[in-house]
Amino acid sequence: MNDPKTSPPPQPRKAEAAPYHRGPAHSSPYPVSRLAGPIDLVETAREIAAAEQIVGVRTSAKLQVIAEQIRALQEQARRVLEEARSDHELHNARCGFRRMPGKTYHLYRKPGGELEFSLLSPADWRQRPPNAFVGSYRLEPDMSWTRL
Repeated sequence: MNDPKTSPPPQPRKAEAAPYHRGPAHSSPYPVSRLAGPIDLVETAREIAAAEQIVGVRTSAKLQVIAEQIRALQEQARRVLEEARSDHELHNARCGFRRMPGKTYHLYRKPGGELEFSLLSPADWRQRPPNAFVGSYRLEPDMSWTRL
């Protein structure tokens, strides 16, 4: 039954590596043609070093972009916090009337430092308001303030 002439050659077990490349020549990890040049380890090392340098430069460039985005987000966060602080201060200003979105109000600072809204502009006071004029503001529908 085991005739050496008709039986196929023994196959390597799956746990063992094949003694040579059995796939197509174009996928071989080593030259399979006598026309292929010899493998130069020094040139291979140079190629690896060049590739590592390119990867390092590319990584550095990407990290710089991320750092710039972080700085821009930090600046945007500072502006948002400053607007919130300003809106908070304006909402806490003394006011003797009901505030309505879309209306313009004039802010004055009393001698003690207290802020107070008025419906009268400096022109209504003939440019001689009783307190220091800070600015005119419009209350927006989202309850934020816009300086005019």
